[in-house]
Parts: sequence; structure tokens; C-alpha cells
Amino acid sequence: SWNVLALDGSNWQRIDLFDFQRDIEGRVVENISKRCGGFLRKLSLRGCLGVGDSALRTFSQNCRNIELLSLNGCTKITDSTCNSLSKFCPKLKHLDLASCTSITNLSLKALSEGCPLLEQLNISWCDQVTKDGIQALVRSCPGLKGLFLKGCTQLEDEALKHIGAHCPELVTLNLQTCSQITDEGLITICRGCHRLQSLCVSGCANITDAILHALGQNCPRLRILEVARCSQLTDVGFTTLARNCHELEKMDLEECVQITDGTLIQLSIHCPRLQVLSLSHCELITDDGIRHLGSGPCAHDRLEVIELDNCPLITDASLEHLKSCHSLDRIELYDCQQITRAGIKRLRTHLPNIKVHAYFAPVTPPPSVGGS
Repeated sequence: SWNVLALDGSNWQRIDLFDFQRDIEGRVVENISKRCGGFLRKLSLRGCLGVGDSALRTFSQNCRNIELLSLNGCTKITDSTCNSLSKFCPKLKHLDLASCTSITNLSLKALSEGCPLLEQLNISWCDQVTKDGIQALVRSCPGLKGLFLKGCTQLEDEALKHIGAHCPELVTLNLQTCSQITDEGLITICRGCHRLQSLCVSGCANITDAILHALGQNCPRLRILEVARCSQLTDVGFTTLARNCHELEKMDLEECVQITDGTLIQLSIHCPRLQVLSLSHCELITDDGIRHLGSGPCAHDRLEVIELDNCPLITDASLEHLKSCHSLDRIELYDCQQITRAGIKRLRTHLPNIKVHAYFAPVTPPPSVGGS
């Protein structure tokens, strides 16, 4: 009886095979699909390198009610799999094809024809995809809420204009290292996607304060903004953003080298929900900016992580300003030359559970043994 129950397909509605990825071959997926059939709603094959197109064709034919499918890192997968999904799996809502580098525009065109309910698509590192694939996808999948396009290096502003025009429901967009995009494309996204809550454009070095103004004017629900290595952004842009986007929770401003304490003052006044803030390599930040942050409304209950690696003007005074941040869980202080062990020790007396990551380089080289 136990055996019958264990193998009853109705008990297998959600399967995650990540822990067994080395052992999973195509036939395992085929057997599962025959066993589960229409009961299976969610399947993760993340990292299952042994699974290819033919197994996924059998799977698609048998599991026509699948809603969530992760093929992240299944590098054997090609456009053929998306053709199968398009033909047999009309209920698909979430599809993860990250690092399936053989995927091309043909996959996106197939999905647009057969999977109109798609809400979330991850094609990060599928660097053959261009604006033509994006255009086909967004025109036929109006309910898209999450698009992950990290490392799709061929995408230009034209692709973003299609997203802005056809994805009014979009909540999450990741364009990390899509280095060709500029303000022009991103502004159309801001104007067309008013529900945007999470935007990552880290490594998109062409963007300027115009983006921060557009976000402030159009996307009041923004919670997560990642703009690491966007070195043209300044206090002026972040002032507009902070004054309009009061729900910000996580900001990655690493290597935004032009920002000063002015940005921190605005964030401390207008962004009471801030939880995670990275300011690494923002070399103009001083103790005064941290003082404002430490006395702002987010400090006492919300602020959990602050990263200050390579901020040469930061001293132990900053740690004093942060000691009333009761939720602070982690602080990064690598290569902050003016931070001392004593300063960290004092901080720990107020926040005993805090994780402090710091590195103290020797001031002078140690004497070499047995020689000059």
C-alpha cells in the first residue's frame, strides 16, 4: 500500500531534483513525466547537465499542466525544447533558462506562440538573444511580471522600447551587464512600467541621472535598485529618486564614485524602509553621511546590511553612529584604513550578534627572515 501511494502521480505535484543533479539523466525525467502526467505543476531540473531536448519533449507531451519549470544550467537544452513547451504546455507561467546558451530568438518566438500565460522568464546569459526575440515575446505575453536578461549583451535600447510598450504588469527587470543600453531605452521602461519594484542595471556604464529622474517620476513602488559600477550617477539624481520613491528597501550603489554624503542625507530623510545599502568604493562618503543614516527613520528598526568596503574617509566615528541600528546584521569594512579593531569592539558591545567583515593590512612589511 505504501508503494502504491508513493508512486501515485497525484502526490507528485512539485519536484525539485537539484540535490540529485549529477545522477539525473534524460530517462529519469521521462519516467517521472509518465508517472506524474497531468498532476505535475512545478519541476526544477536546475543544474541537471545530463538532461537534453528529447527527454524534455517526452516531458512536455506528458505534463501538460506544468506551470513552473526551471532548466537553469541545463546546457544541453536548445530551441527544440521551447518548441515542445510551446506545443504542449499552454499553462506555463514561470520558465528559467538561465545559462542555456544555445537558446536563440527562435525559442522566444515559440514561447510567444504557445505560452501566452507566461509571467516570469529568466534567459540570463543567453547571449544570442536580440531585440527580435524580445519583441515577439512581449507582444504575445502581456502578463509578464519578471524578466531576467542579465548578460544578454546583444540587447540595445530597441529591445527595451518593446518591453516598455507591451509590459504594463512588469514588476522585476534585470539588465545587469547589458552594456549597450542607454538612458533612452530605460526611460521608455520607466514610462511604460509603472508597477516596477525591482530594477538591476549594474554594469550598464552609459546610464546617467536621467534614469533616476525617470524612476522618481514614474515608478513610486520601486523597492530594489541595483546600479553598481554606474559611475555617471550623482547626488542630483539620487535626490530626485529618494524624494519620490519612499518604499526603497535595497540599494546597491557600489562604485557610484561621484556620490557624496548628500545622497545619504536624502535617503535618511525620505526612505524609511531601507534595509540593505552598499556604498563600497564610494570614496567621497564620510562619517557625516553615516551619521545622518544612523539617525534616520530606517536606522532603528530596518537597516540590516551596510557595505563600506574601500571607503577611505570612514573612521571609527561611523561605527559609533551605527550603534543604535538594532537590526544591523552585517557590516563590510574591507580596506577602510581608518577603522580600528577597538572601534569594532565598541560596536559589538551594542550589537553583539553583528557580523563584521574587515581586513587589517600590516602597516609596514614584516621583516624578512634571515636576510635583508
